[in-house]
Amino acid sequence: MTARLDAQMAFLMEADRLKAITRATRNHDGRFENSAEHSWHLALFALVLAEHAPEEIDVARVIRMLLIHDIVEIDAGDAPIFGEVDEAAKEAEELAAARRLFGLLPEAQGAELLALWLEFEANETPDARFAKSLDRFQPPNMNLAIGGGSWNDYGVTLDVFEAKVGPKIRRGAPALWSWIRPRVASFFAGP
Repeated sequence: MTARLDAQMAFLMEADRLKAITRATRNHDGRFENSAEHSWHLALFALVLAEHAPEEIDVARVIRMLLIHDIVEIDAGDAPIFGEVDEAAKEAEELAAARRLFGLLPEAQGAELLALWLEFEANETPDARFAKSLDRFQPPNMNLAIGGGSWNDYGVTLDVFEAKVGPKIRRGAPALWSWIRPRVASFFAGP
């Protein structure tokens, strides 16, 4: 029992480091969001917006996915969607991080969370597709709320936004895409 709790606490204390990972998205006050805040906000998005999933989902599983989906950033850092990233290298770095971090837990518990993280990354199940769509849906809402945010920082256009963000939202939550797309188009069209 003590060894199990020691391992769980080691993981939880390591997970606290997620609060120090800065993302490209800004909060309402203009401050850059950290990855822990992002994960919490996405879990709340899932709780509130679950009715908009196009397929039956297990909301609790989606929330669990979203709470752990960016934990790899403790080792691998954030990869802004509009930034220049070597995708293959980033995927390898994130997989190594996932194995290390979930490996801190008792074996069965770590394996379960690693499998959940891999499911999110594969984006093939209804739960993963909806979770991934929320991961792409939250930042544009933040950008709209603060007058452009990371879109301004990265020189994003509507075409770039649609190419980088649209497919994941459309696939996992078409109703959310139908809602946000005109708002984003209006933003990029200007006053």
